Amino acid sequence: KGGGFKASPGQTALQEGHIWGSMRRTVLILGSGLLLFVAFWNSVTWHLQRFWGASGYFWQAQWERLLSTYEGKEWILFITDSGATLVPSLFFWCFNGLLLVVDTTGKPNFISRYRIQAGKNEPVDPVKLRQSTRTVLFNQFMISLPMIVFLYPFLKWWGDPCRRELPTFHWFLLELVIFTLTEEVLFYYSHRLLHHPAFYKKIHKKHHEWTAPIGVISLYAHPIEHVASNMLPTILGPLVMGSHLSSITTWFSLALIATTISHCGYHLPFLPSPEFHDYHHLKFNQCYGVLGVLDHLHGTDTVFKQTKAYERHTLLLGFTPLSESIPDSLKKM
Repeated sequence: KGGGFKASPGQTALQEGHIWGSMRRTVLILGSGLLLFVAFWNSVTWHLQRFWGASGYFWQAQWERLLSTYEGKEWILFITDSGATLVPSLFFWCFNGLLLVVDTTGKPNFISRYRIQAGKNEPVDPVKLRQSTRTVLFNQFMISLPMIVFLYPFLKWWGDPCRRELPTFHWFLLELVIFTLTEEVLFYYSHRLLHHPAFYKKIHKKHHEWTAPIGVISLYAHPIEHVASNMLPTILGPLVMGSHLSSITTWFSLALIATTISHCGYHLPFLPSPEFHDYHHLKFNQCYGVLGVLDHLHGTDTVFKQTKAYERHTLLLGFTPLSESIPDSLKKM
């Protein structure tokens, strides 16, 4: 960010070579992972496929019953059942409602033991929370919902998301892999671009007003950021795959739950670790991605890997908070 420094042509070429080398390694690793998954998924998922097949008749019958209700008006079913409304939004607000009880009241007390940044948001600032919630609702219903409406004719042309036959279990798993990899690539690069000085102050700084995040602010962002970094990485996968509404609804719900967990501020037992993204809010220039693959390849997690937060970045399988079993150093305390 400092002014006056200008890289020499040699340094510029070296930096560009490093970036292109990192991108080549990214393509190699992600491509190899996808090929291995495709090669071995039949043996790994055989038992799950049997369960899916046994219950598939039930779900197919329920889906056909729902289709008959909306016959000739499938677009209403698509818009109300996916995107920023109904099922994904219910998951988002039910989960965040539970978290907000803890954030605003501090009860139940035992959950506060799992707070990542001790002493922050105890309790959360109510004025700041109300302002952030209004922005989240605006983003969901004034930006996300119109984008979903706009998405429908493209999906209809590409593969019809309300087609009668539900996807098979294996196809749904493949879709989840494609969705996840697509989101990782698009989110990492769009997010890192928003940290460029040309965009940070006017756009991305809004999201970073919360250096100690809470779940509901996962969608607290400037409208441009919400489109570029929240929506596009999520909807591009289903668009490319011509996905069924059931896959889209499941994916959107999972994506909203995952981003809520990564912002929630608590490292809770048996849930994915939010240490990675929480550290990004604390330090700003580390941990830009979702999975961490691209951060590893681009070296944007090197400082994070030297911290206690990295040691705690694991699935908690017990009830002792990792902040207690892996405490900060005495010097830092």
